[in-house]
Amino acid sequence: MSDTTILSVRDMRVHFQVKPKNRLPWAARRTLKAVDGVSFDLKAGETLGVVGESGCGKSTLSRAILNLIPATHGEIVWMGSDMTRANARDWHAVRSDVQMIFQDPLASLDPRMTVGQIIAEPLIEHRPGIGKSEIQTRVRAMMARVGLREQMINRYPHEFSGGQCQRIGIARALIVEPKLVICDEPVSALDVSIQAQIVNLLKSLQAEMKLSLIFIAHDLAVVRHISDRVMVMYLGRVMELADKHALYGTPRHPYTRALLSAVPVPDPSVERGKRVQILSGDIPSPIDPPSGCVFHTRCPMAEPRCSQEIPVLRPLEDGAMAACWFA
Repeated sequence: MSDTTILSVRDMRVHFQVKPKNRLPWAARRTLKAVDGVSFDLKAGETLGVVGESGCGKSTLSRAILNLIPATHGEIVWMGSDMTRANARDWHAVRSDVQMIFQDPLASLDPRMTVGQIIAEPLIEHRPGIGKSEIQTRVRAMMARVGLREQMINRYPHEFSGGQCQRIGIARALIVEPKLVICDEPVSALDVSIQAQIVNLLKSLQAEMKLSLIFIAHDLAVVRHISDRVMVMYLGRVMELADKHALYGTPRHPYTRALLSAVPVPDPSVERGKRVQILSGDIPSPIDPPSGCVFHTRCPMAEPRCSQEIPVLRPLEDGAMAACWFA
């Protein structure tokens, strides 16, 4: 991992105007705050894990970074270039450097295209000067690197298993040799044994191609295996951001501690004696988030101050950062 920062995100906000259900046609729209003030830096060769419950804004954040959905507010700096107000032509110029692997491996592939056509598509779009024979050579080489046989090149996505489809998605993302790959829950739809294969494949390709990764997942065990640092999100905001050893060893935020307490332990004797911290209540709606700290309605440590003031994500003595008054 290098000390060079390739991506900086500052105060990213993604808000949607939502029309309430079962309301009169002239009822005012309400604001859904999917991402609400997220900031982080990513270094060359680093893997940043992003975790949190469903609906916390992980996938929305990843799409806003790629400008697949417009950000309401914030700053995106890629390789020293401010992309905040970049137009479509400027974004197209950096698309080959920033690629994405999607959650559903089969749904992300065009069923009308063969494997060879799917993997070659980014090359045709971003490397127009390459001839057909060179494209075929690169496609076959990339298939071999992700564990697909050359004989599969003319098959269609429905002929493959979920794990094989995800390998096709990985090959498509890496064929243009990007600098950053955003993995949006790439193993959540796969069996546990296949998950391990895909994660190990990503790690080996990262080392081989010197990639940076943003790895989004629910499974904290998977995130621990692949990540250098971990960012914990809740209701569109960052609760904690720390090196994986610090976060898993001494979590500072009450929400992080609750998530980690639910991670299964392979040792049955330890698992039986483990105390799982059950959070009370449901996740509040991002349309009507709580005042102050958004986690205070479920936090076992909450005090009156927590419902009145929003805690900032502040640095701690060991390099970790947490948005909690008691961290």
